[in-house]
Amino acid sequence: MLDLPPSLIIEHTLLRPTTQREQILQVCEEAVEYGFAAVCIPPVYVSQAAEQLRGSEVQVCTVVGFPTGFECTSTKVYAAQRALRAGADEIDMVVQQGWIQDERYADIEAEIHQVKQSCGSATLKVIIECCNLNATQKRLVAQRVADAGADYVKTSSGTAAGGASVADVELLYDTVGQRIKIKAAGGIRTLEQLEDMYHAGATRIGTSCAIDIVAQWLKG
Repeated sequence: MLDLPPSLIIEHTLLRPTTQREQILQVCEEAVEYGFAAVCIPPVYVSQAAEQLRGSEVQVCTVVGFPTGFECTSTKVYAAQRALRAGADEIDMVVQQGWIQDERYADIEAEIHQVKQSCGSATLKVIIECCNLNATQKRLVAQRVADAGADYVKTSSGTAAGGASVADVELLYDTVGQRIKIKAAGGIRTLEQLEDMYHAGATRIGTSCAIDIVAQWLKG
């Protein structure tokens, strides 16, 4: 059981490639109605969402380097700055995944640090794509995420072969949970899954099934 309404930790997410303006309007309306913590939307719609959500407590989150993380560091920095100027409150960036395989952990930390510097007081979450990593890699990169000053480490983009798992959330929490927060995302479709992630240590849940999950909670 949760000790708080699930809406308070949910990011109402819409990141499909075919996302349209009217769908963003709907997501923002639903976020206000249900009291979600944030919407997570494509960068091109940030200014629209920020305008619609002005005066509410719903945060505007968008993505940088999404979904592969291939962009160079300067591009990620610019994209984060542009999104913040457009009205974003939170940035979810994808780490350079190839650098993890090459054990370039110092470079990973330096990139995250640069993006965080560009974010200032805005929240930065770093997606490490857990399904592509072994346990040692997950621990090492999570430590670098924390060392770089990010606010969250995030399990998944939701576009790779696998999404969030309880085991990954537990591992990340055990590694850096006393230093930074954990966001679970990818494949979370039920209240039971959300509860499991929360009890494993995640304090934010990214999901495109937010309304269904709240409906399940309301049914008791």
